[in-house]
Amino acid sequence: MMGQGGPVLVLKQNTKRESGRKVQLGNVKAAKMISDVIRTCLGPRSMMKMLMDPMGGIVMTNDGNAILREIQVQHPAAKSMIEISRTQDEEVGDGTTSVIILAGEMLSVAEPFLEQKMHPTQIISAYRQALEDSLDVLRDQISVPVDVSNEDEMVKIICSALGTKFIRKWMDMACKMALRSVKTVALEDQGRREIDIKRYAKVEKIPGGAIEDSRVLSGIMINKDVTHPKMRRRIENPRIVLLDCSLEYKKGESQTDIELVSEQDFSRILQLEEEYVQKICEDIIRVKPDIVFTEKGVSDLAQHYLVKNNITAIRRIRKTDNNRIARACGANILNRTDELREEDVGTGAGLFEIKKFGDEYFTFITECKDPKACTILLRGASKDVLAEVERNLQDAMQVARNVMLDPRLVPGGGAAEMALAHILNEKAKSIQGIQQKPYMAVAHALEVVPITLIQNCGGNTIRTLTQLRAKHATAGNKNWGINGETGNIQDMQELGIWEPYAVKAQVYKTAVETAILLLRIDDIVSGSKKQAGPDPMKPE
Repeated sequence: MMGQGGPVLVLKQNTKRESGRKVQLGNVKAAKMISDVIRTCLGPRSMMKMLMDPMGGIVMTNDGNAILREIQVQHPAAKSMIEISRTQDEEVGDGTTSVIILAGEMLSVAEPFLEQKMHPTQIISAYRQALEDSLDVLRDQISVPVDVSNEDEMVKIICSALGTKFIRKWMDMACKMALRSVKTVALEDQGRREIDIKRYAKVEKIPGGAIEDSRVLSGIMINKDVTHPKMRRRIENPRIVLLDCSLEYKKGESQTDIELVSEQDFSRILQLEEEYVQKICEDIIRVKPDIVFTEKGVSDLAQHYLVKNNITAIRRIRKTDNNRIARACGANILNRTDELREEDVGTGAGLFEIKKFGDEYFTFITECKDPKACTILLRGASKDVLAEVERNLQDAMQVARNVMLDPRLVPGGGAAEMALAHILNEKAKSIQGIQQKPYMAVAHALEVVPITLIQNCGGNTIRTLTQLRAKHATAGNKNWGINGETGNIQDMQELGIWEPYAVKAQVYKTAVETAILLLRIDDIVSGSKKQAGPDPMKPE
């Protein structure tokens, strides 16, 4: 900036600044590049990506969120695109690929308007209006209610979500496993429904065996063995005690000094230790348990007392595992042994046994009467296969959870998008002024889902899409979409491909909101950090 006396520098010299149209078009380009990376991962004919993480491990997947988590990007707009796939995954657990493709397309269709010097706020208000109309139409005209208690219906819904994944060869088994685990952890409490998959439906992966050997246990499995070889390894109808305290003598937190005056003092100290351990063991033995689980250690002396009374002990289990065991067998977790009561003992489990897989021992607590937590045991050829199967199963469980919490469905295979695009195109005709064009552009952007499905099948995009548009132009054909296997148009109701309404609504909300956010940006200031000298506070 030239003043009267010469240039005035406001920003530091090594700061880079971009503003105006250049920034908006740059953001659009970055978003398009991210969506192009993911585009081939949509639909049943999707390709997989192989990624190397910084530690040298490999990830093979077609899950949008898992791919973008591993990709390192520099552009700020690309970073926010990656963030939305994570949000989608945390919120509803599915639709991570669709949301990236749709957000990229929403920005892509805004590009011509930016080049024509249309003000971004005009585009944004048209997008907002289109989003509100889409959600209303989706709920009132396109979605259909579903009966959650009908198991066949539920399995079909989960199958259509898994049809695009690696696990589709074992689809029936995976769907039943997902549904069973979600029904197990579902909890009705004062009219409030809680389905906490993350905490109470644990997936345990054991390499070896075949994928067909995977199953949902009616109880819990943990990777632990008994602490003493003489302890029982199989108990029917066990009485279980869960502790959060150590069964050993408490040592001082920091340094503890003890002054010994006479010879007897040392033997007295040892005697006190022994008496303390004996007391906590007597507290436990009083309630006659068969198994004791503790999150801390068990001393040799405590093991001796427990073995004498035919009690099995398992130590150093995780807090999360302890919570799951408590939910499965009805026990209470206690911090002090002297507070043990009869009602704290868990009697809901039918069988405790320890099995060996490969070189490791696993503890099974199964045949529980009414478990509110479960373990899904996965077997498979290698760790990479198991990691992908676990990701697919998590998606399936999320789908089952979404449908149980909001029992409405929309047709899959791009049918919902085409029906919405047709309705929005009709509505656009009633909009006056400059916002009509961006409103129609949203309808055009929605068609990216069926287009991508056709492309991934290797079909003829233009011909198939024209047929599909013609179908939707006729009333009563809202369920027609793309058959992801063949690339031809088909009625999704006949194919039985449905998606949860919650997932679709979240995809549209997230995609349009992100497009709006990125269109709002008109300035990027990036300051390069100074070369930091040695930090005086940092030890050498």
